[in-house]
Amino acid sequence: MAEKLNLNRVDMPKQEPSIRARNYQEVAAGFTAEMAKEEADRCIQCHKRNCVAGCPVNIDIPDFIAAMRVGNMTGAVDALKSKNALPGVCGRVCPQESQCEKVCVLAKKKAPVGIGRLERYVADWALKEGYKEEVKMARATGIKVAVVGSGPAGLTAAADLAKGGHKVTVFEALHVAGGVLMYGIPEFRLPKDIVQSEVDFVKSLGVDIKLDWVVGRTLTVDELQAEGYKAVFLGTGAGLPMFLHLPGENLGGVYSANEFLTRINLMKAYRFPEYRTPVIVGETVAVIGGGNVAMDAARCALRLGAKKVYIIYRRSRVEMPARHEEVENAEEEGIIFKLLTNPVQFRGNDKGQVVSMECVEMELGEPDASGRRRPIEKKGSEFSIDVNTAVIALGTAPNPLVPSTSTGLDVTDQGMVTADAVTGLTSKKAVWAGGDVTTGAATVISAMGAGKRSAADMNKYLANGA
Repeated sequence: MAEKLNLNRVDMPKQEPSIRARNYQEVAAGFTAEMAKEEADRCIQCHKRNCVAGCPVNIDIPDFIAAMRVGNMTGAVDALKSKNALPGVCGRVCPQESQCEKVCVLAKKKAPVGIGRLERYVADWALKEGYKEEVKMARATGIKVAVVGSGPAGLTAAADLAKGGHKVTVFEALHVAGGVLMYGIPEFRLPKDIVQSEVDFVKSLGVDIKLDWVVGRTLTVDELQAEGYKAVFLGTGAGLPMFLHLPGENLGGVYSANEFLTRINLMKAYRFPEYRTPVIVGETVAVIGGGNVAMDAARCALRLGAKKVYIIYRRSRVEMPARHEEVENAEEEGIIFKLLTNPVQFRGNDKGQVVSMECVEMELGEPDASGRRRPIEKKGSEFSIDVNTAVIALGTAPNPLVPSTSTGLDVTDQGMVTADAVTGLTSKKAVWAGGDVTTGAATVISAMGAGKRSAADMNKYLANGA
């Protein structure tokens, strides 16, 4: 058996680091048809189908790969989209290495099938060829359903609710649909036209997306219910930035990652002055954090003209939560990693602009509640870094607006909406929630899984005469 295994994963072509570090074009070029066929042929079509169980939305992975292998691309699209409304997104940004690929049989040989790369290829093929898969729609019920937020959780829930025959309206606070897919993830990692194509697919199912609707201000959840929406799904995400609460954090040139990335991605600051949304980026930038958002912010800063960009992270490389490929891409592009380092103060000039950051060195102690080794300050290790711009990328929390304006909606001490882990049902009658608003910042695919589970429970609820 082992002799028959093909352990030669097909590498994804990428732009050269020296070139891509100064443009916003997508870094990864995607597979050619020949590459996709070669990688698909590595799948051994296991009977146990561990990869399906490892996928938060239970994509029929062996089925779509089997269709690819025989050149049945329409069948591959149909198999993929039967469970996943956003494959072009998932194929680019989902952490397959810790989910479906992690449990692939070939992972035991450290060469799992490149499931995410194949998913991306199939989705891109459908977009290029203009193929519209046949969608099975239930008979129209006439029941009004509201989805609050058009991020991955909301779009997934909306698609499945529409397939259930309901009249679905999505209420989005921003002027563009897509949530974090639009405002958070850079163009070079997830092109906006890919996101828009996925949004358009959801709209093609009959979903009405209302932009510039701030639920909690324009209308409350209670008012939506009073207007006849028989079920409501909350997919409002976690867009409230966390800060260090250090001296000097309010100086000019110190951004939250939310503001920094939203200006660049959604408001197109990277195309200034065509789009007049300036982001001031000095010659030296420090990004504090070790997750994917920190990598995105650092790589954006480089593309906006910074000559030196630091990642400041208080633990070691081993504990970094960012995807391995994102860390690798950042390093290739010249991002400087200052690990086991923690900021303690920002210093400014007489104009109120940040000019330096005081730091201390750290060492790792015993594991903390997260399972990672606890960082401990080394006495007498203070030092300073000259910086013109600093970006705080420590994570996010849910915005309190919707819970604070909704009666009977329970939240945790951290401000997350309390919801059943399986069904998404909240403490408020006929209201479900899923994604980052219930867990804090997590992955796109986990939010989609939550949206899918909630939609299934909502469809069941509505079918029983709610």
